[in-house]
Amino acid sequence: MPRSRRSLTLGALAATALIAVPLTVPAAASIPPPESGWTTVFADDFTGGSGSLPSSANWLIDTGHSYPGGPANWGTGEIQNYTSSTANLAQDGAGNLRITPLRDGAGNWTSARIETQRTDFKPPSGGVMRIESRIQMPNVTGAAALGYWPAFWALGGPYRGNWWNWPAIGEFDIMENVNGINSVWGVLHCGVNPGGPCNETTGLPANRACPGSTCQSAFHTYRFEWDASTSPQVFRWFVDGQQFHSVSQNQVDATTWANMTTHQGYFVLLNVAIGGAFPNNNSGTTTPGPGIVPGRPMVVDYVTVSTRGGGTTPPTTTTPPSGGTSAYSTIQAESFSQQSGLITEATTDSGGGQNIGALANGDWALYPNVDFGSSAATNFQARVASGAASGVSGLVEVRLDSRSNAPIGSFALGNTGGWQSWRTVPANISAVTGVHNVYLTFTSGQPADFVNLNWFTFVH
Repeated sequence: MPRSRRSLTLGALAATALIAVPLTVPAAASIPPPESGWTTVFADDFTGGSGSLPSSANWLIDTGHSYPGGPANWGTGEIQNYTSSTANLAQDGAGNLRITPLRDGAGNWTSARIETQRTDFKPPSGGVMRIESRIQMPNVTGAAALGYWPAFWALGGPYRGNWWNWPAIGEFDIMENVNGINSVWGVLHCGVNPGGPCNETTGLPANRACPGSTCQSAFHTYRFEWDASTSPQVFRWFVDGQQFHSVSQNQVDATTWANMTTHQGYFVLLNVAIGGAFPNNNSGTTTPGPGIVPGRPMVVDYVTVSTRGGGTTPPTTTTPPSGGTSAYSTIQAESFSQQSGLITEATTDSGGGQNIGALANGDWALYPNVDFGSSAATNFQARVASGAASGVSGLVEVRLDSRSNAPIGSFALGNTGGWQSWRTVPANISAVTGVHNVYLTFTSGQPADFVNLNWFTFVH
């Protein structure tokens, strides 16, 4: 999705009837139970009240015309402004989420885009991962649909906070559609742009018509599988259980495959864009077209992520009854939801995985909805390493709910013997109960990087 440039023959477009299909109010279905041997690691059935936003414990809401400091128009040329308004994004009270593009009297478009808080979805070692959603595309076709671009997709976790490392970090377009065409596209983006093993900016695509009822007139189930139980590994795309696309590990070079599969994992996105390169290339004109009709939502019944097999499980956090992250679990540093200034990299620390690094004065990371419970936490512990030069040191600080709030605790750190020479450092904190957004902030009197961080936790 970020930089898609795929095309369809104009003949296929012309075959689409130039009429608008009446809006329907489809019914929701329950999330199907996992098949034998599968474990659900994320699920949202969108059962909130009518007019409510999706769960903030599960989802971030993107706003504006780009990520802060990222490519303009989300890197695709789409024209809408994403908002958090319930006019654009809301649960319907019947078990669905609706993303609705709207146009005001001046011709300005708004819509919505959300992404999971978690950025660690990947198969367990030697196992399989599925990302699945049951969706009805915007129920509009022909001239009335010219410029609609709904999508269900996933981006490599290191993209969050960087915004310029695409496509190396990987992108799985599980369901894309444009201009009300009765077709689902599945696409892999990888490597370098332009060109490279994934032929960017086009990617490696396949598409097919939805089985039975059209994509626009009914719900269909869209699924992506990453199968790490085979050698070579393989990615597969499905609609209603029917496979229509696959990409094998041996179709790209080893470095490209490693760059998109060895980081912490992926986050999942849902959005409806208006205009941009993909709808333009599939219409032979600039979109949105003059006959486009606003107000036709993409309706999402559920989103699930599940895994099967493998010798280890992907990194997760303990989820307390509040739906947040337990303060007393081991919180992986790379599981931030937002950040500034840091990188993620492979760690040699016990257990492997990734650490965050290049931490210097003014950098920060956010971990939302951390649940301290009713028994106060009084201690903070972090797994840190430093190869900072002599005389370079800084503070690792914990702040609650706002970066501008005073730290509730901190510890100082200088060189530990190397950037992968790890130690666990404790610090006393002010007593904390309840659920808070936790900010880790990094403060130093020098501009140089002074610390890497692998994980942290809190203690009663």
